[in-house]
Amino acid sequence: MRLLTGTEEGIVTRLLDSELVEVAIDNDFTIPVLRREVVVVAQEEGKNFDRAAVDYGPGQTPGKNANASKKDNSKRPSSTPAAPKPVQPSLQEALAAVASSGKGVAKMSGPAAGAKQPAAAKGLFLALVHQSPELLGVTLINNTEADVLFTYGEETAARPYRALAADKLGPKTSTKPLSFLHMKDFEAWPAVVFQLLPTRLNGDAAYELLTKRQAFKASTFYGSQKPAPVIGKDAYLFQLDEKAAAAIAPEVLAEEAPAPAPTAPAKPAGVDIAALKAQLSGDAPAKPAAVVAAAAPAKPAGPIVAPPHELDLHLEALRPDNTEELSNTAILRLQLDAFEDALSRALATNMHEIVFIHGMGNGVLRKEIHRQLSRNKDIKFFEDARKEKFGFGATLVRLK
Repeated sequence: MRLLTGTEEGIVTRLLDSELVEVAIDNDFTIPVLRREVVVVAQEEGKNFDRAAVDYGPGQTPGKNANASKKDNSKRPSSTPAAPKPVQPSLQEALAAVASSGKGVAKMSGPAAGAKQPAAAKGLFLALVHQSPELLGVTLINNTEADVLFTYGEETAARPYRALAADKLGPKTSTKPLSFLHMKDFEAWPAVVFQLLPTRLNGDAAYELLTKRQAFKASTFYGSQKPAPVIGKDAYLFQLDEKAAAAIAPEVLAEEAPAPAPTAPAKPAGVDIAALKAQLSGDAPAKPAAVVAAAAPAKPAGPIVAPPHELDLHLEALRPDNTEELSNTAILRLQLDAFEDALSRALATNMHEIVFIHGMGNGVLRKEIHRQLSRNKDIKFFEDARKEKFGFGATLVRLK
């Protein structure tokens, strides 16, 4: 979208109330804007606002001369595409046409009538779609005729694997962004891991699970930009099922588990008189270490400690003695780990509410916390906490 009274452009990230929306400009700055001041320029947002996207003419740019279309439409080209010009035949083709038809003029040859665009490639795709010039959304595209059960996770050097999403994706559809990657942090991007299981209701075959790990290298990443199927946008596109999932043969499914090996019959219970006398006289051999360890009772796990009612997620609060210089991605991961740990302990200890202090900043941590809270079924609701104290820098979470 763009602003009606300015040249700024951005993305609507949140509905604050019935008349006010939050707009992110360049992904680093968010401002509240009245809905009537918003001019939609994207087809997706046009659907949400129940109005069509602005159709810009040649030489028009958002925020500058977009109103020119209202003043003068006479100079704009017709929306009907012009018929392609016939291709002039070469001298050899003209002579061949004359020789074969017996006429003195060769017919002009043009493009074949009814030619169709090549169909989009079938399969499952990872698409990195621009949300803004610097921000990419990780999206899964299912360009097949089957449903797909999937899980999505990320791997980093500091954390081998972290599951982020799991869901069912219908045929010819795509997910909402599963996570976001910033171009300036390209060297620190995690590797993404998908597990994919095609399935058909009342289908006649079962399929093996596909696991795909995709890391990103600059030498191949920028050459992967192309039109993505289903969503109809340019994206950095990677196919996840170059090798299609193999169907499991019915005879393999019907195989029975191997029978357990026969064991020696147990000896009847009784009293070993010689061993009993040796134990009473103190001459019995010491028990093996493994037996002693097994006999020792297991040490009970410590009680779960409830987190503080207000948890500060700033780096200086989490690591007050930290001297290591961390990247933005590493700091975000540390903050999210602390948030997840505190939330799980709050649920386990039956807390009624908890406040997470995340600060204002560029809003990345706040958006990720709200995204995870919106998917948690144990959350009653969440909202901005005590604006007079925290502003928009903290979130109050009410637990069930």
